[in-house]
Amino acid sequence: MPSSFGLRPRMITMEPAPNPSPHPARLGVNRAGYRGERIDAASLLKEIRFLANRHRFTEHVSLAGAHELVFLSRLGRPGPRCYLSAGIHGDEPAGLVALRDLIRDNAWPDDLNLGICPCLNPQGCELGTRENAEGLDLNRDYRVPRSTEVRLHLEWLASLPPWDVSICLHEDWESHGFYLYELNPGNLPSLAEPILESVRAVCPIDHSPWIDGKEATAPGLIRPTIDPTQRPDWPESFWLLQNGCAEGYTLEAPSDWPLPVRAKALQHAVQTAVQHRALRA
Repeated sequence: MPSSFGLRPRMITMEPAPNPSPHPARLGVNRAGYRGERIDAASLLKEIRFLANRHRFTEHVSLAGAHELVFLSRLGRPGPRCYLSAGIHGDEPAGLVALRDLIRDNAWPDDLNLGICPCLNPQGCELGTRENAEGLDLNRDYRVPRSTEVRLHLEWLASLPPWDVSICLHEDWESHGFYLYELNPGNLPSLAEPILESVRAVCPIDHSPWIDGKEATAPGLIRPTIDPTQRPDWPESFWLLQNGCAEGYTLEAPSDWPLPVRAKALQHAVQTAVQHRALRA
């Protein structure tokens, strides 16, 4: 119908509103702890061992009660020594999935030496709990070990030379996106920025000014200034740092997002870190 000015009204085509984020939506299921997807940790570890054997990793197994602690290595190469771990908290399943995919794809730099601990808390991973069956948080047990798992882990670590870089795969059920801790006392060229940039394509980054009770250095990045000798309850990363590892990165995927997103974020982070570290050598 003509308007009162004798003009036809202009037809406006409404474009769909752009998606503000390329990432899947937050699930919103975590309440007072992790409430997301579970995995069959024993079956996943069996698959990891099969894939590692296919790609000629050396396997060392120690018994922690009825459970096996599996340590994998690929050594004797001219490049840097990189240590990876996951599954120290049983309610953080994405690290095991990410390591399974990394070992399956076998896209490591050729000269890279690797040590991989795919499931440091098999009891907790079976139960879906942060702690082991005795209620111990293994990632606070590395200064004066009480748990069988940590004592066996340290025996294996002590049998090998120090690592150049450690990458510990974790999740945080409260976080608003991916973030990481960087321990780099020698001020080596940082791997943090390329890691976060690679993750950004598959998972949101936590832009909170305070993350995990600590002030963020930059979006998704915490560089703690604590002196490990002043802390009584060491995490794994502190032991590695105090025993010759030059730099360490603790990756924290946001566990209120779908499991495939978190696992892919950790996989991207590790791939980027080892590639950049190999180039720096």
